[in-house]
Amino acid sequence: MELRQSQTQQLTQQQLQNLELLQMSALELEQYVQQLALENPLVELADTAGPAAGPDDELVHRLRWLEENDRQNTFYHQVSEDELDPLAQAGSDGGLEETLYRFISRQLPPLRLPAEVNSAVLYLAACLDDDGYLRAAPEELAAGSGISLPVLERALEVLRSLEPAGVGAADLAQCLGLQLERIGQTGPAAAIVREHLESLARGHYKAIAGALGVSQTQVRQAARIIRELEPRPGALFQRPEQTLYIQPDVFIEPDETGRYVAACGGTDRPPFHLNAYYRHLLAQTADPQVREYLAGKLQQAKNILQAVARRRDTLLRCAQAIADRQSGFFRDGPTALTPMRMADVAAQCGIHESTVSRAIRGKSIQCARGVFPMSYFFTRPADHSGANASGGTAARALLRQIIDGEDRAHPLSDEKLRARMAAEGCPVSRRTVAKYREQMCIPDAAARRQ
Repeated sequence: MELRQSQTQQLTQQQLQNLELLQMSALELEQYVQQLALENPLVELADTAGPAAGPDDELVHRLRWLEENDRQNTFYHQVSEDELDPLAQAGSDGGLEETLYRFISRQLPPLRLPAEVNSAVLYLAACLDDDGYLRAAPEELAAGSGISLPVLERALEVLRSLEPAGVGAADLAQCLGLQLERIGQTGPAAAIVREHLESLARGHYKAIAGALGVSQTQVRQAARIIRELEPRPGALFQRPEQTLYIQPDVFIEPDETGRYVAACGGTDRPPFHLNAYYRHLLAQTADPQVREYLAGKLQQAKNILQAVARRRDTLLRCAQAIADRQSGFFRDGPTALTPMRMADVAAQCGIHESTVSRAIRGKSIQCARGVFPMSYFFTRPADHSGANASGGTAARALLRQIIDGEDRAHPLSDEKLRARMAAEGCPVSRRTVAKYREQMCIPDAAARRQ
Protein backbone atom coordinates (compact mmCIF):
# COMPACT_ATOMS: atom_id res chain seq x y z
CA MET A 1 0.00 0.00 0.00
CA GLU A 2 1.20 3.49 -0.76
CA LEU A 3 -0.18 7.01 -0.56
CA ARG A 4 -0.30 9.08 -3.73
CA GLN A 5 -1.21 12.70 -4.07
CA SER A 6 -2.81 13.94 -7.29
CA GLN A 7 -4.65 17.01 -8.51
CA THR A 8 -7.92 16.75 -10.40
CA GLN A 9 -10.39 19.39 -11.48
CA GLN A 10 -14.10 18.67 -11.41
CA LEU A 11 -16.64 20.73 -13.27
CA THR A 12 -18.92 22.39 -10.77
CA GLN A 13 -22.65 22.74 -11.23
CA GLN A 14 -22.02 26.43 -11.94
CA GLN A 15 -19.65 25.57 -14.82
CA LEU A 16 -22.17 23.16 -16.32
CA GLN A 17 -24.82 25.83 -15.97
CA ASN A 18 -22.58 28.32 -17.78
CA LEU A 19 -22.18 25.86 -20.66
CA GLU A 20 -25.91 25.31 -21.00
CA LEU A 21 -26.87 28.98 -20.86
CA LEU A 22 -24.16 29.82 -23.37
CA GLN A 23 -25.88 27.63 -25.95
CA MET A 24 -29.27 29.32 -25.50
CA SER A 25 -30.54 31.83 -28.03
CA ALA A 26 -32.04 35.12 -26.82
CA LEU A 27 -35.56 33.74 -27.14
CA GLU A 28 -34.71 30.52 -25.30
CA LEU A 29 -33.05 32.49 -22.50
CA GLU A 30 -36.10 34.73 -22.17
CA GLN A 31 -38.41 31.72 -21.96
CA TYR A 32 -36.17 30.06 -19.39
CA VAL A 33 -36.11 33.14 -17.15
CA GLN A 34 -39.91 33.42 -17.34
CA GLN A 35 -40.24 29.80 -16.25
CA LEU A 36 -37.67 30.34 -13.51
CA ALA A 37 -39.70 33.26 -12.14
CA LEU A 38 -42.64 30.90 -11.65
CA GLU A 39 -40.51 28.44 -9.68
CA ASN A 40 -38.23 30.71 -7.66
CA PRO A 41 -39.81 33.40 -5.40
CA LEU A 42 -36.46 35.26 -5.30
CA VAL A 43 -36.61 35.86 -9.07
CA GLU A 44 -38.59 38.98 -9.93
CA LEU A 45 -38.99 40.13 -13.52
CA ALA A 46 -38.89 43.83 -14.36
CA ASP A 47 -42.69 44.06 -14.70
CA THR A 48 -43.44 41.86 -11.66
CA ALA A 49 -44.66 43.50 -8.51
CA GLY A 50 -43.33 42.33 -5.14
CA PRO A 51 -45.55 40.30 -2.82
CA ALA A 52 -47.77 42.07 -0.38
CA ALA A 53 -46.73 41.81 3.25
CA GLY A 54 -48.78 39.39 5.31
CA PRO A 55 -48.72 37.57 8.61
CA ASP A 56 -45.59 35.50 9.21
CA ASP A 57 -47.47 32.26 9.82
CA GLU A 58 -49.33 32.59 6.53
CA LEU A 59 -46.11 33.28 4.66
CA VAL A 60 -44.33 30.34 6.31
CA HIS A 61 -47.21 28.09 5.27
CA ARG A 62 -46.91 29.36 1.70
CA LEU A 63 -43.15 28.79 1.58
CA ARG A 64 -43.50 25.27 2.91
CA TRP A 65 -46.12 24.56 0.27
CA LEU A 66 -43.72 25.85 -2.38
CA GLU A 67 -40.96 23.64 -1.06
CA GLU A 68 -43.14 20.55 -1.22
CA ASN A 69 -44.54 21.27 -4.69
CA ASP A 70 -41.70 23.07 -6.42
CA ARG A 71 -40.53 21.29 -9.59
CA GLN A 72 -36.92 22.36 -9.64
CA ASN A 73 -35.64 23.06 -13.12
CA THR A 74 -33.34 20.08 -13.57
CA PHE A 75 -32.01 21.52 -16.81
CA TYR A 76 -29.21 22.99 -14.73
CA HIS A 77 -29.40 21.10 -11.46
CA GLN A 78 -29.10 17.54 -10.23
CA VAL A 79 -31.57 15.12 -11.78
CA SER A 80 -34.52 14.45 -9.46
CA GLU A 81 -36.12 11.07 -8.79
CA ASP A 82 -39.16 12.05 -10.85
CA GLU A 83 -36.89 12.88 -13.77
CA LEU A 84 -35.33 9.41 -13.55
CA ASP A 85 -38.76 7.83 -14.09
CA PRO A 86 -39.64 8.02 -17.82
CA LEU A 87 -43.34 7.72 -16.93
CA ALA A 88 -43.30 10.51 -14.35
CA GLN A 89 -44.11 13.22 -16.88
CA ALA A 90 -46.25 11.19 -19.29
CA GLY A 91 -49.26 13.23 -20.29
CA SER A 92 -48.00 16.29 -18.40
CA ASP A 93 -48.27 19.56 -20.25
CA GLY A 94 -45.77 21.11 -17.89
CA GLY A 95 -43.04 18.50 -18.40
CA LEU A 96 -39.59 19.54 -19.55
CA GLU A 97 -38.83 19.06 -23.22
CA GLU A 98 -36.56 16.05 -23.80
CA THR A 99 -33.03 16.82 -24.93
CA LEU A 100 -30.01 14.65 -25.63
CA TYR A 101 -28.23 16.19 -22.62
CA ARG A 102 -31.05 15.28 -20.23
CA PHE A 103 -31.45 11.84 -21.76
CA ILE A 104 -27.77 11.11 -21.15
CA SER A 105 -27.78 12.61 -17.65
CA ARG A 106 -30.61 10.31 -16.54
CA GLN A 107 -28.55 7.25 -17.46
CA LEU A 108 -25.67 8.17 -15.14
CA PRO A 109 -26.98 7.74 -11.54
CA PRO A 110 -27.43 3.93 -11.81
CA LEU A 111 -23.80 3.60 -12.98
CA ARG A 112 -22.47 5.02 -9.68
CA LEU A 113 -19.44 6.57 -11.36
CA PRO A 114 -16.72 8.42 -9.44
CA ALA A 115 -17.67 12.06 -9.04
CA GLU A 116 -14.95 13.36 -11.36
CA VAL A 117 -15.91 10.90 -14.12
CA ASN A 118 -19.62 11.66 -13.74
CA SER A 119 -18.91 15.38 -14.02
CA ALA A 120 -16.71 14.82 -17.07
CA VAL A 121 -19.44 12.80 -18.82
CA LEU A 122 -21.87 15.68 -18.30
CA TYR A 123 -19.27 18.06 -19.72
CA LEU A 124 -18.83 15.89 -22.82
CA ALA A 125 -22.61 15.66 -23.19
CA ALA A 126 -22.76 19.45 -23.22
CA CYS A 127 -20.13 19.48 -26.00
CA LEU A 128 -22.08 17.20 -28.37
CA ASP A 129 -23.35 18.74 -31.58
CA ASP A 130 -26.94 18.42 -32.81
CA ASP A 131 -26.16 15.08 -34.49
CA GLY A 132 -24.77 13.59 -31.27
CA TYR A 133 -21.13 13.74 -32.42
CA LEU A 134 -18.16 14.88 -30.35
CA ARG A 135 -16.06 16.61 -32.99
CA ALA A 136 -13.24 17.93 -30.77
CA ALA A 137 -10.34 15.65 -29.82
CA PRO A 138 -10.04 14.57 -26.16
CA GLU A 139 -6.74 16.44 -25.87
CA GLU A 140 -8.41 19.70 -26.93
CA LEU A 141 -11.33 19.18 -24.58
CA ALA A 142 -8.99 18.38 -21.70
CA ALA A 143 -6.98 21.53 -22.35
CA GLY A 144 -10.12 23.65 -22.56
CA SER A 145 -11.84 22.28 -19.46
CA GLY A 146 -8.96 21.60 -17.09
CA ILE A 147 -10.06 17.97 -16.69
CA SER A 148 -7.19 15.50 -16.75
CA LEU A 149 -6.88 13.51 -19.97
CA PRO A 150 -7.20 10.06 -18.28
CA VAL A 151 -10.45 11.12 -16.59
CA LEU A 152 -11.78 12.57 -19.85
CA GLU A 153 -10.90 9.42 -21.80
CA ARG A 154 -12.67 7.29 -19.18
CA ALA A 155 -15.70 9.60 -19.40
CA LEU A 156 -15.67 9.27 -23.19
CA GLU A 157 -15.78 5.48 -22.89
CA VAL A 158 -18.79 5.79 -20.60
CA LEU A 159 -20.53 8.26 -22.93
CA ARG A 160 -20.10 5.97 -25.94
CA SER A 161 -21.58 3.08 -23.97
CA LEU A 162 -24.83 4.97 -23.34
CA GLU A 163 -27.97 5.32 -25.40
CA PRO A 164 -28.56 6.28 -28.14
CA ALA A 165 -26.01 3.94 -29.68
CA GLY A 166 -23.30 5.85 -31.53
CA VAL A 167 -23.47 8.97 -29.38
CA GLY A 168 -20.11 10.63 -28.71
CA ALA A 169 -18.51 9.39 -31.94
CA ALA A 170 -15.97 11.60 -33.66
CA ASP A 171 -17.19 10.87 -37.19
CA LEU A 172 -19.68 8.83 -39.20
CA ALA A 173 -17.47 5.74 -39.47
CA GLN A 174 -16.97 5.58 -35.71
CA CYS A 175 -20.67 6.23 -35.09
CA LEU A 176 -21.73 3.33 -37.28
CA GLY A 177 -18.95 1.17 -35.83
CA LEU A 178 -20.20 1.74 -32.28
CA GLN A 179 -23.70 0.71 -33.34
CA LEU A 180 -22.44 -2.45 -35.06
CA GLU A 181 -20.43 -3.32 -31.97
CA ARG A 182 -23.56 -2.83 -29.83
CA ILE A 183 -25.51 -5.40 -31.89
CA GLY A 184 -22.59 -7.83 -32.11
CA GLN A 185 -21.76 -7.36 -35.80
CA THR A 186 -18.03 -7.99 -36.25
CA GLY A 187 -18.00 -9.40 -39.80
CA PRO A 188 -17.83 -7.67 -43.20
CA ALA A 189 -20.13 -4.86 -42.06
CA ALA A 190 -17.63 -3.71 -39.42
CA ALA A 191 -14.72 -3.91 -41.86
CA ILE A 192 -16.63 -1.93 -44.49
CA VAL A 193 -17.48 0.80 -41.99
CA ARG A 194 -13.85 1.03 -40.87
CA GLU A 195 -12.15 1.01 -44.27
CA HIS A 196 -14.57 1.19 -47.22
CA LEU A 197 -17.45 3.45 -46.27
CA GLU A 198 -16.88 5.85 -49.17
CA SER A 199 -16.69 2.99 -51.66
CA LEU A 200 -19.93 1.60 -50.26
CA ALA A 201 -21.64 4.95 -50.76
CA ARG A 202 -20.59 4.85 -54.40
CA GLY A 203 -21.84 1.29 -54.88
CA HIS A 204 -18.42 -0.25 -55.56
CA TYR A 205 -19.42 -3.68 -54.25
CA LYS A 206 -17.00 -5.60 -56.46
CA ALA A 207 -14.00 -3.59 -55.31
CA ILE A 208 -15.00 -3.98 -51.66
CA ALA A 209 -15.50 -7.72 -52.07
CA GLY A 210 -12.03 -8.06 -53.61
CA ALA A 211 -10.38 -6.00 -50.89
CA LEU A 212 -12.02 -7.98 -48.08
CA GLY A 213 -11.86 -11.39 -49.73
CA VAL A 214 -15.61 -11.96 -49.50
CA SER A 215 -18.39 -12.40 -52.05
CA GLN A 216 -20.45 -9.54 -53.44
CA THR A 217 -23.51 -11.14 -51.86
CA GLN A 218 -21.89 -10.77 -48.44
CA VAL A 219 -21.08 -7.15 -49.22
CA ARG A 220 -24.70 -6.47 -50.19
CA GLN A 221 -25.93 -8.15 -47.00
CA ALA A 222 -23.54 -5.98 -44.97
CA ALA A 223 -24.77 -2.90 -46.83
CA ARG A 224 -28.35 -3.68 -45.80
CA ILE A 225 -27.27 -3.92 -42.15
CA ILE A 226 -25.36 -0.64 -42.35
CA ARG A 227 -28.30 1.20 -43.94
CA GLU A 228 -30.48 0.25 -40.98
CA LEU A 229 -28.15 2.10 -38.59
CA GLU A 230 -28.70 5.68 -37.42
CA PRO A 231 -26.08 8.06 -38.86
CA ARG A 232 -27.27 10.92 -36.60
CA PRO A 233 -28.01 9.54 -33.12
CA GLY A 234 -28.78 13.01 -31.76
CA ALA A 235 -31.37 13.80 -34.45
CA LEU A 236 -34.23 12.28 -32.43
CA PHE A 237 -33.76 14.98 -29.80
CA GLN A 238 -33.67 17.96 -32.13
CA ARG A 239 -36.47 20.43 -31.70
CA PRO A 240 -39.04 20.64 -34.49
CA GLU A 241 -38.82 23.62 -36.79
CA GLN A 242 -41.51 25.85 -35.36
CA THR A 243 -39.83 29.21 -34.95
CA LEU A 244 -42.20 31.89 -36.15
CA TYR A 245 -39.72 34.73 -36.04
CA ILE A 246 -36.06 35.36 -35.35
CA GLN A 247 -34.97 37.46 -32.40
CA PRO A 248 -31.40 38.61 -33.14
CA ASP A 249 -28.91 37.98 -30.38
CA VAL A 250 -26.35 40.52 -31.63
CA PHE A 251 -26.50 43.77 -33.63
CA ILE A 252 -23.52 44.95 -35.69
CA GLU A 253 -23.36 48.55 -36.86
CA PRO A 254 -20.58 50.97 -37.87
CA ASP A 255 -19.46 53.57 -35.35
CA GLU A 256 -18.36 57.13 -36.15
CA THR A 257 -14.87 55.89 -37.16
CA GLY A 258 -16.26 53.34 -39.63
CA ARG A 259 -15.39 50.32 -37.50
CA TYR A 260 -18.14 47.72 -37.20
CA VAL A 261 -19.06 47.23 -33.55
CA ALA A 262 -21.09 44.41 -31.99
CA ALA A 263 -23.74 45.00 -29.34
CA CYS A 264 -25.99 42.46 -27.65
CA GLY A 265 -29.72 42.77 -28.19
CA GLY A 266 -31.83 44.26 -25.43
CA THR A 267 -30.49 46.35 -22.57
CA ASP A 268 -27.44 45.87 -20.40
CA ARG A 269 -29.67 45.23 -17.39
CA PRO A 270 -29.89 41.71 -15.91
CA PRO A 271 -32.94 39.70 -17.06
CA PHE A 272 -34.36 39.80 -13.53
CA HIS A 273 -33.59 41.13 -10.07
CA LEU A 274 -33.72 39.56 -6.64
CA ASN A 275 -36.91 40.08 -4.67
CA ALA A 276 -36.14 42.42 -1.78
CA TYR A 277 -38.98 41.17 0.40
CA TYR A 278 -37.85 37.55 0.42
CA ARG A 279 -34.20 38.58 0.89
CA HIS A 280 -35.29 40.52 3.97
CA LEU A 281 -37.31 37.52 5.18
CA LEU A 282 -34.25 35.28 4.76
CA ALA A 283 -32.25 37.60 7.01
CA GLN A 284 -34.99 37.86 9.64
CA THR A 285 -36.74 34.48 9.84
CA ALA A 286 -35.96 32.06 12.65
CA ASP A 287 -37.65 29.10 10.96
CA PRO A 288 -34.84 26.73 9.79
CA GLN A 289 -36.95 25.23 6.98
CA VAL A 290 -37.84 28.63 5.57
CA ARG A 291 -34.22 29.74 5.86
CA GLU A 292 -32.93 26.65 4.06
CA TYR A 293 -35.52 26.96 1.31
CA LEU A 294 -34.91 30.67 0.66
CA ALA A 295 -31.11 30.29 0.87
CA GLY A 296 -31.20 27.62 -1.83
CA LYS A 297 -33.42 29.73 -4.06
CA LEU A 298 -31.23 32.78 -3.52
CA GLN A 299 -28.10 30.86 -4.50
CA GLN A 300 -29.83 29.48 -7.59
CA ALA A 301 -30.85 32.98 -8.69
CA LYS A 302 -27.35 34.38 -8.10
CA ASN A 303 -25.76 31.52 -10.07
CA ILE A 304 -28.04 32.15 -13.02
CA LEU A 305 -27.36 35.90 -12.98
CA GLN A 306 -23.66 35.12 -13.04
CA ALA A 307 -24.08 32.63 -15.90
CA VAL A 308 -26.15 35.13 -17.91
CA ALA A 309 -23.47 37.80 -17.49
CA ARG A 310 -20.77 35.34 -18.57
CA ARG A 311 -22.87 34.29 -21.57
CA ARG A 312 -23.33 37.91 -22.65
CA ASP A 313 -19.61 38.65 -22.37
CA THR A 314 -18.56 35.55 -24.34
CA LEU A 315 -21.18 36.11 -27.04
CA LEU A 316 -20.19 39.76 -27.44
CA ARG A 317 -16.49 38.93 -27.72
CA CYS A 318 -17.16 36.30 -30.40
CA ALA A 319 -19.45 38.68 -32.32
CA GLN A 320 -16.87 41.45 -32.21
CA ALA A 321 -14.23 39.08 -33.57
CA ILE A 322 -16.60 38.23 -36.43
CA ALA A 323 -17.22 41.94 -37.06
CA ASP A 324 -13.47 42.63 -37.16
CA ARG A 325 -12.61 39.71 -39.43
CA GLN A 326 -15.61 40.00 -41.78
CA SER A 327 -15.83 43.77 -42.00
CA GLY A 328 -15.78 43.41 -45.80
CA PHE A 329 -19.08 41.56 -45.70
CA PHE A 330 -20.79 44.26 -43.61
CA ARG A 331 -19.46 46.90 -46.00
CA ASP A 332 -19.69 45.21 -49.43
CA GLY A 333 -21.90 42.12 -49.06
CA PRO A 334 -21.53 38.32 -49.33
CA THR A 335 -18.92 38.41 -52.11
CA ALA A 336 -16.49 39.96 -49.61
CA LEU A 337 -16.70 37.10 -47.09
CA THR A 338 -13.26 35.71 -46.33
CA PRO A 339 -12.31 32.25 -45.02
CA MET A 340 -12.63 32.12 -41.24
CA ARG A 341 -12.41 29.24 -38.77
CA MET A 342 -13.65 28.93 -35.22
CA ALA A 343 -10.01 28.53 -34.20
CA ASP A 344 -9.32 32.06 -35.54
CA VAL A 345 -12.08 33.58 -33.39
CA ALA A 346 -11.02 31.49 -30.39
CA ALA A 347 -7.44 32.77 -30.68
CA GLN A 348 -8.59 36.39 -30.93
CA CYS A 349 -10.94 36.06 -27.93
CA GLY A 350 -8.55 34.01 -25.83
CA ILE A 351 -11.04 31.17 -25.32
CA HIS A 352 -11.28 27.53 -26.38
CA GLU A 353 -12.61 26.61 -29.82
CA SER A 354 -15.38 24.51 -28.28
CA THR A 355 -16.56 27.60 -26.37
CA VAL A 356 -16.88 29.48 -29.66
CA SER A 357 -18.89 26.58 -31.09
CA ARG A 358 -21.32 26.70 -28.16
CA ALA A 359 -21.51 30.50 -28.20
CA ILE A 360 -22.58 30.76 -31.86
CA ARG A 361 -24.93 27.75 -31.85
CA GLY A 362 -28.45 28.92 -32.64
CA LYS A 363 -27.48 32.62 -32.46
CA SER A 364 -28.09 35.25 -35.14
CA ILE A 365 -26.63 38.63 -36.09
CA GLN A 366 -28.62 41.56 -37.42
CA CYS A 367 -26.91 44.14 -39.57
CA ALA A 368 -27.83 46.52 -42.37
CA ARG A 369 -27.93 43.59 -44.81
CA GLY A 370 -30.40 41.54 -42.81
CA VAL A 371 -30.35 38.79 -40.17
CA PHE A 372 -27.77 36.01 -40.53
CA PRO A 373 -26.91 32.95 -38.40
CA MET A 374 -23.56 33.46 -36.71
CA SER A 375 -22.40 30.20 -38.29
CA TYR A 376 -22.87 31.85 -41.73
CA PHE A 377 -19.69 33.86 -41.23
CA PHE A 378 -17.49 30.77 -40.75
CA THR A 379 -16.52 29.66 -44.23
CA ARG A 380 -13.84 27.45 -45.70
CA PRO A 381 -11.64 28.45 -48.64
CA ALA A 382 -13.31 27.78 -52.00
CA ASP A 383 -10.02 26.36 -53.29
CA HIS A 384 -6.70 25.65 -51.62
CA SER A 385 -5.04 28.17 -53.88
CA GLY A 386 -2.85 29.89 -51.34
CA ALA A 387 -3.24 32.87 -49.06
CA ASN A 388 -5.58 34.71 -51.47
CA ALA A 389 -8.16 31.93 -51.57
CA SER A 390 -11.71 33.22 -51.22
CA GLY A 391 -14.29 31.79 -48.90
CA GLY A 392 -16.78 29.26 -50.25
CA THR A 393 -19.77 31.45 -49.36
CA ALA A 394 -18.25 34.46 -51.14
CA ALA A 395 -17.37 32.32 -54.17
CA ARG A 396 -20.95 31.05 -54.47
CA ALA A 397 -22.32 34.59 -54.14
CA LEU A 398 -19.98 35.85 -56.86
CA LEU A 399 -20.85 32.91 -59.13
CA ARG A 400 -24.56 33.65 -58.72
CA GLN A 401 -23.93 37.32 -59.48
CA ILE A 402 -22.01 36.54 -62.69
CA ILE A 403 -24.63 34.05 -63.94
CA ASP A 404 -27.48 36.46 -63.19
CA GLY A 405 -25.77 39.10 -65.31
CA GLU A 406 -24.77 36.93 -68.28
CA ASP A 407 -26.22 37.14 -71.79
CA ARG A 408 -29.06 34.60 -71.85
CA ALA A 409 -28.51 33.99 -75.54
CA HIS A 410 -24.85 33.16 -74.95
CA PRO A 411 -24.49 31.74 -71.41
CA LEU A 412 -21.02 31.22 -70.00
CA SER A 413 -19.45 27.79 -69.79
CA ASP A 414 -17.93 26.60 -66.51
CA GLU A 415 -14.46 27.43 -67.84
CA LYS A 416 -15.51 30.98 -68.75
CA LEU A 417 -17.20 31.35 -65.38
CA ARG A 418 -13.93 30.28 -63.75
CA ALA A 419 -12.02 32.90 -65.75
CA ARG A 420 -14.52 35.63 -64.84
CA MET A 421 -14.31 34.71 -61.15
CA ALA A 422 -10.51 34.77 -61.29
CA ALA A 423 -10.65 38.23 -62.86
CA GLU A 424 -12.84 39.35 -59.96
CA GLY A 425 -10.18 38.20 -57.49
CA CYS A 426 -11.73 34.82 -56.68
CA PRO A 427 -9.48 32.13 -58.20
CA VAL A 428 -11.16 28.71 -58.20
CA SER A 429 -10.93 25.61 -60.38
CA ARG A 430 -13.44 24.72 -63.09
CA ARG A 431 -14.44 21.68 -61.02
CA THR A 432 -15.24 23.95 -58.08
CA VAL A 433 -17.37 26.16 -60.32
CA ALA A 434 -19.34 23.09 -61.47
CA LYS A 435 -19.76 21.89 -57.87
CA TYR A 436 -21.05 25.24 -56.62
CA ARG A 437 -23.33 25.61 -59.63
CA GLU A 438 -24.89 22.21 -58.90
CA GLN A 439 -25.23 23.03 -55.19
CA MET A 440 -27.23 26.14 -56.11
CA CYS A 441 -29.36 24.10 -58.58
CA ILE A 442 -28.15 26.15 -61.56
CA PRO A 443 -28.13 24.17 -64.85
CA ASP A 444 -25.17 24.10 -67.22
CA ALA A 445 -24.64 26.57 -70.07
CA ALA A 446 -26.62 24.54 -72.62
CA ALA A 447 -29.68 24.33 -70.36
CA ARG A 448 -29.48 28.07 -69.52
CA ARG A 449 -29.51 29.17 -73.15
CA GLN A 450 -32.69 31.02 -74.14
